[in-house]
Amino acid sequence: MSDFLTSVVAVVAVLGFMILIHEFGHFAVAKWLGVRVEQFAIGFGKRLIGFRRGETDYRINAIPLGGYVKMSGENPMDERTDDPREFLNQSRWHRFLIAIAGPAMNIILAVVLLTAVYTVHYEYPAVYDEPTVIGWVLQNSAAAKAGFQIGDRITRIDGQQNPTWEQIDLKEALSPGQPLDVQVERNGQTLEKTVTPEPTGLDQIGYAGWAPKEDTVTITDVQPDMPAEKAGLKEGDRILALDGTPIPALAAMVERLEATKDKPITLTVLRHGQQKTFTVQPILLEKRYRIGIGSMQMKAKTLPFAQAFSLSLHNNRQNALLILELVRKMAERKISVRSIEGPIRIGQAAGEAARSKGWTPLMQLTAAISLNLGIFNLLPIPILDGGVIMFLLIEGLMRRDISLTIKERVYQAAFVFLVLFAVMVIYNDLMKTIPGLADRLP
Repeated sequence: MSDFLTSVVAVVAVLGFMILIHEFGHFAVAKWLGVRVEQFAIGFGKRLIGFRRGETDYRINAIPLGGYVKMSGENPMDERTDDPREFLNQSRWHRFLIAIAGPAMNIILAVVLLTAVYTVHYEYPAVYDEPTVIGWVLQNSAAAKAGFQIGDRITRIDGQQNPTWEQIDLKEALSPGQPLDVQVERNGQTLEKTVTPEPTGLDQIGYAGWAPKEDTVTITDVQPDMPAEKAGLKEGDRILALDGTPIPALAAMVERLEATKDKPITLTVLRHGQQKTFTVQPILLEKRYRIGIGSMQMKAKTLPFAQAFSLSLHNNRQNALLILELVRKMAERKISVRSIEGPIRIGQAAGEAARSKGWTPLMQLTAAISLNLGIFNLLPIPILDGGVIMFLLIEGLMRRDISLTIKERVYQAAFVFLVLFAVMVIYNDLMKTIPGLADRLP
């Protein structure tokens, strides 16, 4: 199966499953509370296939961009009756439960999937267990300009005491162009510094220019059809030198490539106890010179169920807070909207996960998408579940319904916003994906 077809099948399966779980949450609670459900649909537009059971039409529609559960009397613009089985004749508490059930199912699914993954294969970068000692500082980077040095140990960043490298990476990525207060230990002294990560890459995320201390630089990933693979480099090769100069960290190699640009380089590696030399021709890709290797040492282990469940809860909570912080910073224009991934990029990620060994990579991606879908639907945007909940809370405080005219205008504005948002996300995906377009980004 071709990579493209694999990506298409994977993204259809993953997103279809996410939508099914989400809509089932609304459906199940509505049925439980006695609301008449007229349609349970995957997709929008014209009905393609389906079946009717009882009062509900279960269907797959032509436009695969979501799904819905159509309940009797849910549209405030429709004429109201006294039928107790209509959605708007339910109490506000019942309507709240129906609205929140969809996102809740997505969040629960994310917890369940990560728990299952962790009981089989919990994998994470080995550097997350290491002291936060800087092993390399890129020349002319934000960290270099702020005075950070090799050997500095980061003891606080942006109020986070004794951070891990994982926490440092997140703070750095979410703070492009924003100063971060950092405390380091150097030769027994405590120093206070301020670093302002620079926006970098297609996503314009923050990058300070420091790298963790590494014992060895070992190739853990060789990208297909890239210079490293063509030159004969393999996973497991330990990089000793570039053009005769020792390489203490992968970041040092990145810096060297920016200096040599498209000139061929000579890499000395250690493979099975023997030194080998390879000549590699770097290429310019996404405004950086690359050879197509990765060096991220990973640790893997299995966890007992209780520990896996606890870790899943913790990680999903941290990821949910991260999503909310990302939304807040985008609203404040502190981080670029380019960081949002749309269906094309999700399809690429799903394809890569599907082609990976084992089922855990695809399950982890599915959990991440499910959590994102759940949190996004809880945002107070009319038309989305969070908008319904927001109106219910306002009406509960007012002790009366908001006028239909106001609701209609708000829904119209929200619809235009969501259409423009979808166009922007797809545009971002195309700019990041289609060769040549990425280089046009400023």
